[in-house]
Amino acid sequence: MGKMIFFDIDGTIWDEKMQIPSSTIKTIAELKANGHKTFLCSGRARGNIRSKALLGIGFDGIVAACGNHVELDGKILYEAILPPELVQRMIRILKECRMPVVLEGPQYHWIDEEGFEEDPYVEYLFREMGQSARILNGYEPDIRVNKFSAVIRQDTDYARIRQELSGDMDFLEHEGNVVECVPKGTSKATGIEWLCNHFGVDRADTYAVGDSVNDLDMLRYAGHGIAMGNGTVLAKEAAEYVTTDIHADGIRNAMRHYGLIG
Repeated sequence: MGKMIFFDIDGTIWDEKMQIPSSTIKTIAELKANGHKTFLCSGRARGNIRSKALLGIGFDGIVAACGNHVELDGKILYEAILPPELVQRMIRILKECRMPVVLEGPQYHWIDEEGFEEDPYVEYLFREMGQSARILNGYEPDIRVNKFSAVIRQDTDYARIRQELSGDMDFLEHEGNVVECVPKGTSKATGIEWLCNHFGVDRADTYAVGDSVNDLDMLRYAGHGIAMGNGTVLAKEAAEYVTTDIHADGIRNAMRHYGLIG
């Protein structure tokens, strides 16, 4: 078996308009032809990874929801769902603390009806996911989620939320007051570790490419962490190598740097 290469999606495989450079598509095909395994490795839950253009590139597998969903060749190998009692408690606390939330699952997303007015990302979710994007009307037994994302508003009691949920969840704070919350101790790195154990691959033979805060753990864990040229300062500091921007053949240049393609 060749190397295993893990790619973040947003800011790495595609840009903010979901445009994928042609050089990236060509590079993934060459990696596979050279015997390497390629994986999407995203903070997005699997329910929000459905673009035909993205999936049509031909990745061997997907690590989704920050390591809480792992699949290979379309078959789910590992899935971590938040316990119902925790989800019920989260929904209550977030509502009391005025924090609009998107509950993210392997099939459906549940979205607060209020608090996301004219939010372009939430508009995208309803457009992209169709009936798989549902309005959150309090706790329901059929809610199955891996993680959640939320927005800190001026009136949000964020301190209380962290106090009451930090025993169960890790908080990843992005720019623009967006918070990504994942089960305690999980990350994209734990998803990579799971696949290393599954295949019997040494982490030294893994490569991870990313650009933002939820990529830091995997950039540090992988044998070779690669930050995009358009990535954040923290991502670049965590990486072994910084490649060029996404539209300056960043993926292709990184894979050539490591001799994985010609």
